[in-house]
Amino acid sequence: MTATPKFAHVVFQTSNPSAMRDWYCAVLDGHVVFQNDSLCFITYDEEHHRVALLTPPVPLERKKPTTASAHHVAYTFDHLDSLLARYELLRDKDVVPAVCIAHGVTTSMYYQDPDGGFVEMQIDNFADPDEATGYMEGPEYGADAVGPAFDPEAMLAARRSGATVDELINRSWALRSPMPDPMLVLTGTA
Repeated sequence: MTATPKFAHVVFQTSNPSAMRDWYCAVLDGHVVFQNDSLCFITYDEEHHRVALLTPPVPLERKKPTTASAHHVAYTFDHLDSLLARYELLRDKDVVPAVCIAHGVTTSMYYQDPDGGFVEMQIDNFADPDEATGYMEGPEYGADAVGPAFDPEAMLAARRSGATVDELINRSWALRSPMPDPMLVLTGTA
């Protein structure tokens, strides 16, 4: 049996190092460990760096929806209240999600960085990976693997009004307030 790797870091190539540094420090509640003209290392936990920014000596174009590249990096919170707290913290810094999606298997908020990449902030909706896999093999997920968009302010208000986590992570809650197709945002075709 081989060892299972764990997430170490992600590296973004950018011509916007200051904007990207400030954005990732805000979104991840992180700090700079090291920075020079070509590298910036950011962490938010015990690891020496989780996000690195590489600035080459030539100008780069901003990612376009039709550029082949990594689409997003995802970070998981342990509870819906933690996800909502991060949402509030970022909203108060004028960083808002591009789209929020009730995937069913996760409840997710997608933020778009200054270069056009996405960061998914999520919670797992199932305590056990086998339950999540079972859901993904089921009819609801099969009929719509992406899931409906939801309004994070409505979710925050509902939670403050006493809605349970189980109510809010259910796709039926998101479907109560019709929102635009989230795939239009995720694919840049909105």
